[in-house]
Amino acid sequence: MPLAMSQINDPKIAFAYLRPACVLLTKEPTLSNVETLSAQLKEVNDVSLQQLQDYILFPLRFVLKIPGPKKDNLVQAVANAIGYVLENTCVQSWDTLHDLFSELCLCLCCPTDPGKPVDASEELKLSILKCLDALIHATYGDIVIKLYEPVMLPGLGAAVSLLLALAEKEKSREIQGTALKLLLVLIQQCDCSQEHIDCIAHRGTIGRIMASFLPGISTAVARIITGDIRQGHGVTVRAMKVWCGTVSVVMEDSQLQCSTPVETPSPELGRVGQLLVLRTEEWVKSTATRLCVLLKKIISCTSAHRHWRVRLALVELADLLLQRCGQSLAECVGSLLDALVGAVSDDEPRVRERCEVALQEVSQRNQQISGDGDESSRNTSKTFTDVLSENLHSLCTSLPRLMRTSDDQKKLFVLNVFLGYIKLLGPLVSVVLASATHLERVSKALMQVLELDVMDVRIVEERSYTDTDIESGSSVHVHRKHFMYFTDDQIFSVLMEICRTLGYYGNLYLLTDHFLDLYRQSSVYRKQAAMVLNEIVRGAAGIAVATGKQGLSTGPCAEEDLRAVVESIIEEYISVNNWHLMTVTEETDRDKQDQKLLSPSRLLSISNTETTFTSGPLHLVPFGAPASTSHLHQLNSNIWQLCVQLEGISCFAQALGQGFCPLLMTSLYPVLEKAGEESLLVSQAALGCMWGMCTACGYASLKELINENSDYLLNDISLNLQRLSQHPQAPRVLAVMLTHSDCSLLPLVGDIVQDVLTALDLSYDHTAALFCSVLHALMKALARWFPSSLCTARKQSKSEQGTINQEDFNFGQFLLDYRKQKELAEGIGIEHDMEDTVDIDVPPPPEPEDVDDIGGPDVKKELPNHLQITKDVMERCIHLMSDPNLRLRLKVLDVLELCISVLSEMENELLPMAHRCWPALLQRLTADDPLAVLRAFRVLCTLGETCGDFLRRRVSKEVLPKLSSSLLLQAPVSARAGPVYTHTLAFKLQLAVLEGLGSLCQRLDLGEEDLNKVCEACLLYLSCRQPARLQEACLSVFRHLIQVDPDTFWFVLNELHCPSDFTPPHPDLQPVHLSGMGRPRDEYTDNVMKLLTEEFQSQTITMPSS
Repeated sequence: MPLAMSQINDPKIAFAYLRPACVLLTKEPTLSNVETLSAQLKEVNDVSLQQLQDYILFPLRFVLKIPGPKKDNLVQAVANAIGYVLENTCVQSWDTLHDLFSELCLCLCCPTDPGKPVDASEELKLSILKCLDALIHATYGDIVIKLYEPVMLPGLGAAVSLLLALAEKEKSREIQGTALKLLLVLIQQCDCSQEHIDCIAHRGTIGRIMASFLPGISTAVARIITGDIRQGHGVTVRAMKVWCGTVSVVMEDSQLQCSTPVETPSPELGRVGQLLVLRTEEWVKSTATRLCVLLKKIISCTSAHRHWRVRLALVELADLLLQRCGQSLAECVGSLLDALVGAVSDDEPRVRERCEVALQEVSQRNQQISGDGDESSRNTSKTFTDVLSENLHSLCTSLPRLMRTSDDQKKLFVLNVFLGYIKLLGPLVSVVLASATHLERVSKALMQVLELDVMDVRIVEERSYTDTDIESGSSVHVHRKHFMYFTDDQIFSVLMEICRTLGYYGNLYLLTDHFLDLYRQSSVYRKQAAMVLNEIVRGAAGIAVATGKQGLSTGPCAEEDLRAVVESIIEEYISVNNWHLMTVTEETDRDKQDQKLLSPSRLLSISNTETTFTSGPLHLVPFGAPASTSHLHQLNSNIWQLCVQLEGISCFAQALGQGFCPLLMTSLYPVLEKAGEESLLVSQAALGCMWGMCTACGYASLKELINENSDYLLNDISLNLQRLSQHPQAPRVLAVMLTHSDCSLLPLVGDIVQDVLTALDLSYDHTAALFCSVLHALMKALARWFPSSLCTARKQSKSEQGTINQEDFNFGQFLLDYRKQKELAEGIGIEHDMEDTVDIDVPPPPEPEDVDDIGGPDVKKELPNHLQITKDVMERCIHLMSDPNLRLRLKVLDVLELCISVLSEMENELLPMAHRCWPALLQRLTADDPLAVLRAFRVLCTLGETCGDFLRRRVSKEVLPKLSSSLLLQAPVSARAGPVYTHTLAFKLQLAVLEGLGSLCQRLDLGEEDLNKVCEACLLYLSCRQPARLQEACLSVFRHLIQVDPDTFWFVLNELHCPSDFTPPHPDLQPVHLSGMGRPRDEYTDNVMKLLTEEFQSQTITMPSS
């Protein structure tokens, strides 16, 4: 019955009610009778059950004592019934406890091998375990303590062995957890609220008897804790509580330090006395040594466990053992303290809070021992600070070895312990590090752990370009660092937090001086020392420092001290030996390799029309000889050093905030130098540093940062350009300023640009490559600051073409126009047409000129500043286009293209310059390296867009024949080539020519003969055997050609493939016969049909009205 008020309250009535069922069960021990009794027991209240306890338990125990095998469900039902009685009553007799404990343990034993658990169902084992749990909980005081008398040693040992076997071998998590819980109950350490042991003497009795089982329990439970992670965190947590509880009961200091002598076993025990362990000093010492080994394994497996409850259990284990067994387990104090300290920086707040409480208690206990104890105790016990500093010293000693040999999980734990010690010491860090030995150990450990891996050749291979415009700091990519001894980013984060915490709590001047000495002493430690210095400064400013409750609170250092330290570090960073490092290989080496790799004998040029890719394989030139491996590693090391130093300057700006503004005068110029570096990593780090300066000093963008500081930047550039041999980076700074500024900078840089052009004229053979980068950045900036109408015209032409395509074609009007043109050709009506023309084209009378201007000389209007600079730059490009250096020629062609775009607004200035540059450009188009041909053709297309009629005859006569022959010659090669062909330079040349040829022909309005040449060369690329991108480019050529002469190219396409017959609408009209009619599908059909469908079929033919 569910309600308590309906239960039987009178013991006499309850006896009468239960007696038939008890008698029947004794006579017939069946499952149904057990279930009947169980159901009736629930109808009796607890008081009546207590008085009838022995009577009720008798038939149930009788069933268990029946000899022979019994069914599992019967035993399970009996165990459930006994458990119900015990949960609601108290055991008041030792005999009842002893008999029930023995009988239930027998039910768990295998009949043939009592040392092993019975091979029964999981439900039966679980019911018996719960029944045993209820039995121990139902027994109190002097009765339960008799269970731990020496005479019970064999029976208790059998129970412990069974429970350990079930906890270790069973697959059911529930059985494992219940068996471990029962072990906790046996040592009187369970989680329930009731207190089982009410005096210290009873705890000593349990500890004395459990000492015999300590080796077996500690070893078996340690195997469970360090076993398969798939067993679940619940089993691991309970196993840790069993291990901790057993050790704390047996090795408790208060028991072992008791003045009573160790009792010898009574002779009456006989052989049982031999099983009893005497806790002598020798036994305690040897046991502590063995427990220390097990404890280290447990800590290593659980300190970085994925589940926070396991980590919390480790904190509680360490706290309990330090509290109760601090002296008996003296060998384990270091490991236990490591476990606590390692949890100080745990991700889970509950673990951190519990750890902080535990550490506070440890600190208080040590202070009490050292302060309140006698002289001997003060001598034997170390203060808390001494323990922490010694542990920190030993950890730093072993840290490099652990980082080389351990897995990432172990490394992370060790570093968290390191961080925890520093946080725990708090402001006392400065006291500990005042010891030269400690400081040396800590610094050398950080130097070795933070060693960077500079073996990756990709670091030095990656290149940057100064024309890369970055609009926001978030788009700056930070390259991931690679270290020698770890790969996990979380490990790096902990190391950086260690450095910040050192800066927060330590003596800033001491740390800075020490790590600057390491920075200066050896290039091996330079990058690591810089990383540490960067984070020390951030930590000293209180940035990204997590302070816990266990450490004394302190604040960031004074701004004056911070600025003084930052100035000294920056001065060291930007010194000549540490800032102007080689990051790329020599220019001459690169050029030689380029000439070998890109020689005209291997790659197709327009001028070399008889050379094809079938002449031989393409041999790759190695990047460097084997002897240059160390040189590459040195370049990588230099790159990383500069990146770390640039990150450091950004950190310093972040630390000082607005206080960094006075330092811009000394730090901004060097950072701009590195922003123009050819190495990608260095330039990205410099851009990130510039954004850090913007944020710290209150600038909204890089443009504002440069413009506000342009006066002294340009002054430095002007001075350094005069001593270019000593300051070769000055042009880079100018290029970066132009890239990230706006047109307001132009009046300020006018004189410097003239200085650059003059220096280029005087020593172009040595400085041309350097100055061309500046000129490219300058023209890129001018094109951005003063956009021409070229792009707008292109967009308008595209929209106009789309509009024309969508208009309906009026066939009647076409015939009328045709008739008029024919009559004019025959001279009919020409007078009338001329009269109309005269009437229409009479210009308006000119406006009267000013009287002052009459008779005055003709004065040419002065050009705007940006156009005059563009003309001057274009003059230099004309001369440099014939330079023997391929890289320089490519850069000059890029600059020339930008010059043409800027000058496109002034045709009277552009056309003479185009006339002057044409011979050199023609040479690049027809007799140069394929890479130069690609760039030159792009320049030609830009010229065609800006001054088309001016180039028509030149292109028709000098360029188009070679382009057409090159396309014709290479078409069979590309049709037969495989997918790798798309990565070759020949393919890129074909693609570039096809992509630009159509628009060039349309813009130049070429004649019929030239269009026929282009059509003949491009028809082969309509084949489906060509690479897909070449087909698309060819389609774009024909789309442009159709805009020029739709009738001709409609006929050409239908000659290839005509999709339908044209039936005359009237018998007097002649039928139309085209070569493409009736032709079967071939390799050209798909692309021809696409062009006909897109360009012609959409036009509707409107017949004239009658």
